[in-house]
This record gives sequence, C-alpha cells and structure tokens, in this order.
Amino acid sequence: MYTFKKLHPARLLPVILLAIFAGSCIENDLPYPWVQPNVTVFEVERTDTDGHELLTSATVIDSVDRTITLHLSEWANIEAVRVTEFELSEGSVLIAPESLPSSIDLSQPFAMTLGLYDRTFEWTIRATQEIERYFTIGSQISTSVIDPENHTVKALVPTGQPLDAIQVRTIKLGGNSAVMTPDLAGKTVDFTQPVKVKVTEFGESAEWTISVGQTDVSVDIESIDAWTKVAWVYVNAESGKENGVEYRLASEEEWTAAPDDWMTVSGGSITACLRHLQPMTEYVVRAFSGEDHTAELSFTTESEVQLPNSDFTQWWLNNKVWNPWPKNGESFWDTGNRGAATLGQSNTIPLENSASATEYQGAVLQTKFIGVGVFGKLAAGNLFAGSYVRTEGTNGVLAFGREFSRRPTRLKARLKYATAPISNVSTSNPNLSHMKGKPDTCIVWCALADWNEPFEIRTSPSNRQLFDRTDPHVIAYGEMTSGDSIEDFVDVVINFDYVATDRVPAYILLTASASKYGDYFTGGQGAVLTILSYELLYDY
Repeated sequence: MYTFKKLHPARLLPVILLAIFAGSCIENDLPYPWVQPNVTVFEVERTDTDGHELLTSATVIDSVDRTITLHLSEWANIEAVRVTEFELSEGSVLIAPESLPSSIDLSQPFAMTLGLYDRTFEWTIRATQEIERYFTIGSQISTSVIDPENHTVKALVPTGQPLDAIQVRTIKLGGNSAVMTPDLAGKTVDFTQPVKVKVTEFGESAEWTISVGQTDVSVDIESIDAWTKVAWVYVNAESGKENGVEYRLASEEEWTAAPDDWMTVSGGSITACLRHLQPMTEYVVRAFSGEDHTAELSFTTESEVQLPNSDFTQWWLNNKVWNPWPKNGESFWDTGNRGAATLGQSNTIPLENSASATEYQGAVLQTKFIGVGVFGKLAAGNLFAGSYVRTEGTNGVLAFGREFSRRPTRLKARLKYATAPISNVSTSNPNLSHMKGKPDTCIVWCALADWNEPFEIRTSPSNRQLFDRTDPHVIAYGEMTSGDSIEDFVDVVINFDYVATDRVPAYILLTASASKYGDYFTGGQGAVLTILSYELLYDY
C-alpha cells in the first residue's frame, strides 16, 4: 500500500470560486508560474519475508534529471519491486500511468508523466542490481566468460585436459535465492558437448548453456594498468600449477618475484599488484605457470602529483568572505562562505600560524546558525575542491571537482575535531529528526570520477542534488567520519576504493565538513573541524 498526496476538494473549492469571479470581471492572460512537479517520497519494500535486505543503499531522487534510482541487492526480484510509499510535491498529479502499480518491473526503466498547472514532465524510475556469477573448474585457464543476457558460460582448459572428465568446483548463475537443476557443483562432468542447466528464481526459469574448450596457451598477460608507484598485472594461467609474476627495472637484468600477498587468485585468473615502484620509470614484467613463461612486456609508471595549496597557507579576505587562495590567484579550493556571508560571517576561516610565511596554515571549519530566528539556518563549515557557483535564496549551488588524471591509493589528512550536540535537524528530511541531541559527526571524503565537467551540488530541498558514490562515473571513493572529538592533530589515512584499475579519472573531488549532514542543514552549533594539510599517497 502506498500513499499519494492530493489537494483535498474542500481546499480546492475557494480557489475555483475565486477563479470564476475573477474571470467574469477581466480577461486573465497571465501565464502559469514555471514550477516543476517533483517526487518528494519514494519508498519500496526493504526486506523480504525472511529478513533479507532488498536494498544496498538509499534511494536517490534527482529532481534535475527527473530520475529515481534504486540499488537492489541479490535478494530482490527486479521484475517485481513493491512500492510502499509515493508522494508528490503539492499540486502535482500523476498523469501516466493514472496510478502507480504496487509492484513495478524495473528490469527496464519505468517511465511516468507528472503534471502541474498546464505543464507535464517525464520522470524515470530505474534500478541497478549486481549479481555475483561464477563458474570454476579444475585446470582452468583464466576466468569463465559469463553472458547473463544470452545465458551462456564459456571456460577454457589446457589441451591435455580431457573434456569428458571436467571437475566443476563452484558455480553460481543467479541471485542468492536461485536454484540450479541439475546442480553441477563438486561433480565431474562430461563437457565434450555443451551442458544445459535450468536456473529458477522467483518462479521463473531460464536455461543456461555451459561450454568448455581447450587451448594451447598455458599462461598469458591479459593487461597491465600502470599507476604512479603501483602497477596492476592481469594474468591468465592454469589453475593448480605454480603461477606467478616477475618484474624488473628496464635498465636492469635481475627479476623480482611478486610476493604471494600481492596477488589475488581466482581459479586460473591472477591479479598482481606490484608495489613500491618509482614514478615515471620503465619496467618489464612477465608471468609464469609451471615451467612456461609469457613474453616480456614493458610499462612506464606515471608522475606523482599533489594538490595545490594543500597545506592551506594561501588565503585572502574579500569583505566578509574568506577565500582559500591568494588574492588575484587561481583557486583550487572553495567553501560555502559566500552563502554564509549573506546572513552572517564566514564559517570556514584560516588557521593562524606565525611560523608560516603567510601567517596562515590550515583551515578551521565551524558549524554555526547564520541569521536571526526564522531568518536564518544552520551552516556547516565546509571546504571542497571546486567552486561556489551561486546562492539561490539561502541555498548554495556548488561545482564539485577539479581536473585530475592520476590514481592515488590513499589520502592522508592531518586534522583535529571538536564535536557538539546536534542542535538543528532538517525539516525536509524527517529521517534525520531522531539525531537531535546526539553528537555531531565530521566527514572527509574523496572521489575520482570521469565526468565531462564538475558535478553540480544543490542544497535547496526543492531541487536538491547531492553526490552519490554509486554514480557510474565514480571510479574510486574513500571517506572518514568521527562522532568523537579528536583533541590533538592526528594523521588520518583514507583508502581509495577503486571499482576498476584501467579507468583514468578526469576529476578529483575532496570535501570536508564539520557536520556530516550539513547538506540537509543538520548539525551541532559549535562543532569545529580543523584541517592542517592533505597529502595524496601513491603506494600501498
């Protein structure tokens, strides 16, 4: 059962009578105001009857792209997602379909049309779902090629391995609740001809075809991704043999074997993470399986890059607005000070240091209530790589990200923090109301992404758009939070969690806030996060 907000007829009658009266007196040729109908609440069933979580993260409502995105777990039936709550902004109506079904098939995007006044807008509901599938066999070369769309599996073994006696080690072709018939796991199977199995889930069955072929190649290097002090080497080899990776400087002859703890092995697929390399240096690598070696391949590492003004010694004061860059110089960092200064003073300010040539080193991020009474709101002290674009009312529009193409492994931040009880909670997000009185939490997060331009952040509840770490453009992400005070400066190391090693970023996003939920105007007055410096690390 879902709820749907409508304008009650009793509230609508005075408006109709007024319109009739006015129409009898003058001709009304004024256009309707430009207001977009928005989805304000969209909730789906979160657990199944056995208590399994059906969502992996929060639902994202994007009023600019007019999309609703769900991230489903393996336990969810993507073809029957049950809607539990659905609300629109005041005055908005659902035109097509006439009513939202209680269960939606999201294997394909679901389109709907919303209307307000005389205008209509198209919205889309979509879902992502990652299903872990695998098929491993004895003496396998590389990993299996699994095609979920065509329901096929292909695997390779050496030429000397008979196809009529293949040991199936593991197999999973559907979600967590899927049942396979026959179950091949742990059995010796004849693969001289393709083998068919039936996978049943949520009452629906699909026939899969599994094929095993032979190859003369016992080991090969599939690809190399060279970073600054790290290189990733992807190898296909015969499982069950002694497999490994060796590397050397191009200018030397002696080989070094990659230690076992640098390698991840899955059947005949090996991923080696070579470490402690020199930037901008040529190396040679080869792989082996038993007595067989691959051809020698070369790669060159990238340069090491640090972020400008990462010790925050450069500041200048423009009226009431503190800016973290030199006067008349180029900015890399920015703050929400321009928005805070419309009702008060800057709440991100430089840390004074007489030992610095500029007398500043570091940034002090303060959470304050800006304004007087109802004419104001909570402003969380923040600092980010990007630029403050404009102020809409009392809300900020920011451009997150600066151009950056390196692949660091970690971020080191030297900081301290003073928490405070949460004094203000969001009026637009009731899910945060329970936090009032609890200790505020600071956050520092970093991301690498391949957008074509900086990501626009909007804090206004009517068209809010915030960063989503699951966005397909995000290549790597890391964060730290603390709800406890950190009285003295400490070095905090944040790992970048990469979704792929071969993708090259176009932007780096690095944001800090004294209040984790400051985007929702939720936090504790008096919370202060002080950042002394940032350093990008390039090794493991």
